[in-house]
Amino acid sequence: MQIIPIKDLRDTNKISDLCNETNEPIFITKNGYGDMVVMSIKTYEEKLEKIEMYEGILAGLSNAEEGKTINGPKALKELREKYGL
Repeated sequence: MQIIPIKDLRDTNKISDLCNETNEPIFITKNGYGDMVVMSIKTYEEKLEKIEMYEGILAGLSNAEEGKTINGPKALKELREKYGL
């Protein structure tokens, strides 16, 4: 984990290189306290993908707990018949 003071943001090329080399968020402090997080676009997109995946898993678990499930083989058979597969 990288933690740097806000004054180091002046060297944007260094911060950009650091973000892209580590593929981890860089935590920025102001007056000794956490203030911001900077990361590469690649890292940001990867984090978003994980969040979306976890949200999908949680939605599926919630549906299962509520009894909102269907028989898998039956559903596949119906889809095959509907789309001629």
